[in-house]
Amino acid sequence: MMKRLILLTCAVLFVLTATNVLAVSKGNTLSFEKSRMGTVTFDGTRHNEIATKGCRECHNPELFPKMKQGTVSIAMANIYAGEQCGFCHNGGRAFAAKGNCMRCHKR
Repeated sequence: MMKRLILLTCAVLFVLTATNVLAVSKGNTLSFEKSRMGTVTFDGTRHNEIATKGCRECHNPELFPKMKQGTVSIAMANIYAGEQCGFCHNGGRAFAAKGNCMRCHKR
């Protein structure tokens, strides 16, 4: 049910903004349910509050080239190497991903 609501919200945003760019805006969340460790929920409000350079800070060819769920395979090895989520979740800018699994993964 929540997944449908998220997809519907994204579709409405796309139509209203008439742009090729979609992101998780304030007040919205995106859930990644494929992890064996538990669902990871991306909170648009929290991430938009701390993003100082806008969407392109993360959505660029090095981190997340497309702003569409399912277009990038996210792997913990990449995150631990400072790529993808690990670009910020390195213990400096945001809490370190390594050793803090349950801060993102919820069962």
